[in-house]
Amino acid sequence: MKKIKTFLGLLILFSFVKINAQNFELGKVSIAELKEKQHPNDSSAAAAILYKNGKTSFEYNRDRGFTAITEVSMRIKIYKKEGYNWANFTVPYYVGYENYNDDVVAFSSAVTYNLENGAIAKTKLNNEGSFKKNVNEYWNEATITLPNIKEGSVIEFKYVLKTENIVKFPVFYFQDKIPVNKAEYTTNIPYFFTYKPIQVGYVNLKLDSKVTNGSLNYDNQYHQSVNLSFDQIKNKYSAENIPALKEEDFVDNIHNYQSSLHHELEKTNFPDEKEKNYSKDWDGVAKTIYADKGFGKELEDSSYLLEDARLILKGIDSKEEKLAIVFKFVQDRMHWNNDYGYYIDKGVKQAYNNRTGNVAEINFILISMLKLVGLDANPVLVSTKEHGLPVFPNRTVFNYVIASVNIDGKQILLDATHKYTTQNILPLNVLNWKGRLLKQEGISEEVELVPVKNSIKNYTLMVKLDKSGGIDGKCRSQLTDYEAYKFRDKYAEMDTDNYLEKVENNLNGIKIQGYVIDNKKTRFEDPIIETFAFSGNNQCDIIGDKIYFNPVLFFTESHNPFVQEKREMPIYFGYPKLEKYNVSYEIPEGYTVESIPKSIKISTEGKELSFSMNIVYEQNRIQILMTKEVNMAIVSADFYESIKDFYQKMITKETEKIVLKRI
Repeated sequence: MKKIKTFLGLLILFSFVKINAQNFELGKVSIAELKEKQHPNDSSAAAAILYKNGKTSFEYNRDRGFTAITEVSMRIKIYKKEGYNWANFTVPYYVGYENYNDDVVAFSSAVTYNLENGAIAKTKLNNEGSFKKNVNEYWNEATITLPNIKEGSVIEFKYVLKTENIVKFPVFYFQDKIPVNKAEYTTNIPYFFTYKPIQVGYVNLKLDSKVTNGSLNYDNQYHQSVNLSFDQIKNKYSAENIPALKEEDFVDNIHNYQSSLHHELEKTNFPDEKEKNYSKDWDGVAKTIYADKGFGKELEDSSYLLEDARLILKGIDSKEEKLAIVFKFVQDRMHWNNDYGYYIDKGVKQAYNNRTGNVAEINFILISMLKLVGLDANPVLVSTKEHGLPVFPNRTVFNYVIASVNIDGKQILLDATHKYTTQNILPLNVLNWKGRLLKQEGISEEVELVPVKNSIKNYTLMVKLDKSGGIDGKCRSQLTDYEAYKFRDKYAEMDTDNYLEKVENNLNGIKIQGYVIDNKKTRFEDPIIETFAFSGNNQCDIIGDKIYFNPVLFFTESHNPFVQEKREMPIYFGYPKLEKYNVSYEIPEGYTVESIPKSIKISTEGKELSFSMNIVYEQNRIQILMTKEVNMAIVSADFYESIKDFYQKMITKETEKIVLKRI
């Protein structure tokens, strides 16, 4: 079984073949479309996109230069009440430029169609159904809410997005969370632009490509109308019968696999001008980001930290101790305002004084203080899981920044925004493929974010069985690294009684007494250790003179999460992990073992997943050692069948009963 080293080969597909396209017009809704009760290929669909048509072309203004204009028309069928939300449609657009005018979005031709007394009734969108909202300093949203929505309605609308930032087209999505009957996207690109198309996902796009005549009209410096004629490449991409993008277990970010088409400007070659290359490598991206006043300049000044650094490090010489003390100081002092990004908002000094800041401000403070005390610290740009994969060099692919420290050749990653992180233990949504370390001189390095060390769950149980099928025992659990972080992040602030009630419910209704926990809110680098006594009356079955129970009782995994017939998306486990269960049973007097499961050891071909169970019976005791191991974060869907089979074998063994019989 192959490990996934990169997502590029998985996600970028160029399986384009030629087809003939059909025409589409708004306003041509049919009675047949309105009468349709359910989607012909997916009866569970609450709605479906009957047709989606997009087109990107250019206009030119002597003062502003080129503008890319993307027009999108959509027709959507509503089958069920659960599909009503598709009558609310939002388009985000960028307003954070320094050198361009804001993007502009305008909706039109928005109509709801219903069937009334056998005739088509139209309800047009009024002014109250269209509005715009500011999301943050970089993004706005334009939204429409179509009226008179019912089960059976068909809605149509069109929107136009204009942007002066021609380096990157808006992404065109062929696939969505509901079925798409047909989707087409056309680009008309003048010969003096060269764009790189990048397809993401698994839907095969068909391509009709040809050279056509193009023209642009604009006013020159003398206010005379000028017509420019040129050759252009017209590409029409299309697909039909696209299945809904459905949620599956063990997926990092489902939108990483949503079939879509991206365009990146590679170069321009205007008449009488030198060719200009827009493609950047990662070092070029690093220089651009570091030169921004909201990034590099904020890392230069550390004088405001000097007094506190002297106080907390008085008498400390060890690099390791300095790192630990500075990180804990910043983590405790600063409070994250839940804003992402790798640029500052109010500034690091103000954030430090206010003790509150965004991701960049908090981790820039950390980096600056670490550098101030003599450590080799640098920022690492990250794209969080929900933001997507940073596939190609571009400053927009990142939305987060963490710190890297190098001590004697050993790299340590840090994030002070979260209260339960520690050295090389980052928030789970940051474990997204690779980050980019930036240095002041404008060079960058690739940083592996996904850990290679197993995080461990270790359970030790001493169990005494009685003749009525009841159990009494003691349990000790130990959680390390990311397993400990997950626990703290989820439960550290929860009331103990509420937590124990949740545990009792999760462990099949056992009763817990004498609960003790160590390192829940302190010593984050150390394991969490829980100890408690337990009792229960529903863990065993008595049939006649026999007692039946599962080898690991309430820790038994009885459900296979992989139930689909086939799978396209990779299987995401998050990080390597190891679970160990050491269970010792004392069987009741007057009973002996009739049967126990045979010991087993199985694994996938490349040892990415492994499972073992070893059972020994001596005198009146049964000793069980069970391990489950996941040695990688993500596995290609090519191996889905073998993983599904592995899980089924593991579950079968876990649910195989131990049988005691009366002597």
